[in-house]
Amino acid sequence: MSLILKIVSPEKIEFTGEVESVLVPGTLGSFEILKDHAPIISSLQPGVVEYSVNGSKTQLRVMGGFVEVQKNEVNLCVEVK
Repeated sequence: MSLILKIVSPEKIEFTGEVESVLVPGTLGSFEILKDHAPIISSLQPGVVEYSVNGSKTQLRVMGGFVEVQKNEVNLCVEVK
C-alpha cells in the first residue's frame, strides 16, 4: 500500500491520489511524510507543499493550514495563494 494524499482548500479539492512523499511547511520547520509515517496532526505556516508522484514533483504554495497523517493517509486542509 502506498501513501494517499488529499489536499483541500476552501474553494475546491486541490489534489487527491497516491504519492510517494509529501513535504509540508510545519510551524516548527518543514518535514517530510513517507509511507508508514507515525500518526500526527500539525499546523502549517505559509510556504510550499511538495508532493512526488511517479518521481515527478509538484509544488503548491500555501498560506497556512494543517496536516493530519493516519494509516498512510495524509489530509491537508490549506489556504492556497
